[in-house]
Amino acid sequence: MYDVEIIGTGSYVPENRVTNDDLSKIVDTSDEWIRTRTGIKERRISLTETTADLAVAAARRALDDAGVAAEELDLIIVATVTPDYFFPSTACFVQNSLGASRAACFDISAACTGFIFGLSIASQFIRTGMYQKALIIGAEALSKITDWEDRGTCVLFADGAGAAVIKRGDQGIISEVIGSDGSKGECLECPALPLKNVFIEAEEAKPPHAKMNGREVFKFAVNILPECILKILENTPYTLEDINHIIPHQANLRIIDSAAKKLQVDQAKFYVNLPSYGNTSSASIPIALDEMAKGKLIHKEDLLVLVGFGGGLTYGAMLIKWTIGGK
Repeated sequence: MYDVEIIGTGSYVPENRVTNDDLSKIVDTSDEWIRTRTGIKERRISLTETTADLAVAAARRALDDAGVAAEELDLIIVATVTPDYFFPSTACFVQNSLGASRAACFDISAACTGFIFGLSIASQFIRTGMYQKALIIGAEALSKITDWEDRGTCVLFADGAGAAVIKRGDQGIISEVIGSDGSKGECLECPALPLKNVFIEAEEAKPPHAKMNGREVFKFAVNILPECILKILENTPYTLEDINHIIPHQANLRIIDSAAKKLQVDQAKFYVNLPSYGNTSSASIPIALDEMAKGKLIHKEDLLVLVGFGGGLTYGAMLIKWTIGGK
């Protein structure tokens, strides 16, 4: 079995900023209402760029950061719930744009935990020796499935992409856990195409919009985040005190606060960029990871925890030793 390390990160968000005050002009809400309930101040909403466009931009930056040519990639995984097409996969669009002709490509759907799922899947290919280098991307254009008349959800979601390059190398990814609870799937969902063909009568389909039972998702999240963090420390020599940074899915500041209190950990250990970007689903963790890396907030041999939850309901976490840069 081989070890796996992250060797580069990248992210990209649309230039168009939408503030809480901007939203108050199109739906019954206010800056104070949004900030006190979510912690979000603004978000990025695409005007022209598709999910694939966002993914490619983040991927290019991750490859540049890693010093890896696209032709070296063996695998590309894109985590997204907002693909531009049912098929081809978004990963195939990325492959073509990058010129990564050797790479096997596919998408996964694990909502906000998608990047962790993608990292976990890709790392198995590398551990077994099948592949040497992989590109994992979380990319979303959530604005196209947002109900802009529903103030309970439209204030949350946003667009963006984050990516990481991993390879066979040092022990970077130490421990991981992923899981799902399909019995709670209806708490956070977005319908696709209904059954409709020439042999049956069907009602006119409504545009697909994300729907959320905020109370149930909150209850799930504040319990599963601490559980996942403690789980990945099991069978390792590390404790919570050894962790330098926790990078959670950026969904709601109240959820992060509650998780910190449950763990009895200083909230400062949790990295938060939610006020600037909102909830970008599978892109939120890699955007935050890249922001920390580019801001030199992470140092070589720092211990990081990535942890998330999302529609499915899904959940997951990773314990990572940072192998980039100097001490």
